[in-house]
Amino acid sequence: MIKSNKKVSKKTQPVVMSQKPASRITKKFIELRQSGRKAFVPFITAGDPDLATTEALIGVLARSGASVIELGVPFSDPMADGPVIQKSSERALKNHVHVCDILALVARVRKTLQTPILLMGYYNPLLQYGLEQFAIDAEVAGVDGVLVVDLPPEEAAPLREVLANRPIDIIYLLAPTSNKQRIDLVKRYGSGFVYYVSITGVTGAAHMEPAKVAKSVKPVIKGVGLPVCIGFGISKPEHVAQLSPLGAGVVVGSSLVRLIEEQTGKPDLLATVGTYVDGLVGALR
Repeated sequence: MIKSNKKVSKKTQPVVMSQKPASRITKKFIELRQSGRKAFVPFITAGDPDLATTEALIGVLARSGASVIELGVPFSDPMADGPVIQKSSERALKNHVHVCDILALVARVRKTLQTPILLMGYYNPLLQYGLEQFAIDAEVAGVDGVLVVDLPPEEAAPLREVLANRPIDIIYLLAPTSNKQRIDLVKRYGSGFVYYVSITGVTGAAHMEPAKVAKSVKPVIKGVGLPVCIGFGISKPEHVAQLSPLGAGVVVGSSLVRLIEEQTGKPDLLATVGTYVDGLVGALR
C-alpha cells in the first residue's frame, strides 16, 4: 500500500459516488426505442455442438439482426431449463466447455462484432471461477451482461458489488407470479432490460397464450422502469408478431437450440439457422 504524507481533513474530504458506465445493452435499447424498433434476443448454448460452431452461429445471429445475443453457460443442473436446453448443456459439458472458454470466445468475436452479448446461466460456475476475477475477465473479453437464473435480486449483492463500476448489466427475470416487492427490487437493482417469463414452468415446456401474456405483462412494464423483453414459448413468426408490440422485444431460445441440434453435422446448419432467424426478425417489422 502506498502511503501519503499529506493529511486530508475528514470534514472536507468529498464523497465520490461512482456511476456505472452504460453497457452496449443499454445503448442498444436506447437506439431501438429512438428508432421505434423492437429487440430480437436469441439464445444459444455456448459449446453446442462445439465452440467453433458457436462462434460461427454468433456471426449468423448478428447478421440476421439480433439486438442482443444470449450465450448459455453450460451447467450440470439447469433446473429452470426444459429438456431441449438441458441436453444442449450436457453436450457442451461433454466438450469440456467452461466459463474461461466462453470468455475467450467472446474476446475473439469482439474483434469484429459489436452486437451486445449476454451470458445466461447459473450461479455455481461463477462462484467456482471467482466473482471478482470473473468481473475483470468478463469486462476485458467484452461481455455486456449476465443473467443468473438462480440468483434473485435479494441475494445478488456480491455479484452487483464486483460489477458496480463496470459496463456489464445484471439482467433479472420476472414472471406472471412476481409480486410488487420483487418488481420493485428489480427496478432498484436491475439494468439493461428485464427478461419476462411469459409462462410458468421450465423453458420450452408450455403453450404460450398471447392474450394472457398481454394482461400479465402490463404491471411489470408499468412498475419496473426498464425495457421488458418477453420470452418462453416463442418459436414462430406469428408469436413474434403477436408479442413484440407488448414490450421492448422478444427472446427466442428452445426452438433455436432444437434447430441447431437437428442440423448438427449437416453442411447447411448455418444457412438453415440464418433463414429461421431471418423469419423471426422479419416479424418484428
